[in-house]
Amino acid sequence: MRELQPGLWHWNAPHPAWSADEPWDKAVSSYAIDDGQRLLLFDPLAAPAEITALAADRDAAIVLTAPWHERDSRSLVKQIGAPVFTPAPESEDDLMEKYGITREQAAGGSPDVAWLRSGDEGEGRFYAPGDLLPIGVETFPSRETNEAVLWVESRRAVIAGDTLVDFGEGLVIPEVWLREGVTREQVARGLRPLLDLPVEHVLATHGGPTDPDALARALS
Repeated sequence: MRELQPGLWHWNAPHPAWSADEPWDKAVSSYAIDDGQRLLLFDPLAAPAEITALAADRDAAIVLTAPWHERDSRSLVKQIGAPVFTPAPESEDDLMEKYGITREQAAGGSPDVAWLRSGDEGEGRFYAPGDLLPIGVETFPSRETNEAVLWVESRRAVIAGDTLVDFGEGLVIPEVWLREGVTREQVARGLRPLLDLPVEHVLATHGGPTDPDALARALS
């Protein structure tokens, strides 16, 4: 774990579902922001004890860029009792459109954060990309209707899940992950308002921290 600036942390952990045929590295990134009153954990996996210990004296929340980035959210909810802010998982119709599968194959919709949707474990606060969250996080539409790129003005930080990634050759919009009918230019156009913001940190969950120049190149 390293502190990028006071109260802004980054750490890596091996993803348990990784396989050698994936384009992304086995080690994925998570982040935390602490302002002394509020603790936010972004796409957390294997959160360090130093971070989770802060939750006892903070108003803590877990923030996901996408429901499939739930990672260790479930265990963290049990540990620190934080609510989870996340886009909603795909419905049956969403999965049929996205993957071209039958209704039988899509039965029940995506299993992502099913434990949270049931209402039996934790508090789910579902948001749509473009919403302003009450925890000081602005969400921007991205490559999927239920995935967001996040802006935390208090830290001048952009946080990206699968829409802006670094597979070893710099920050990019990964065209291999764009669904049929969605172009790189469409995604970039929706995110270019970020270039008008006073960005200091660009925090990719696939890759790691980088800078505003990398963001500008990715969205050019």
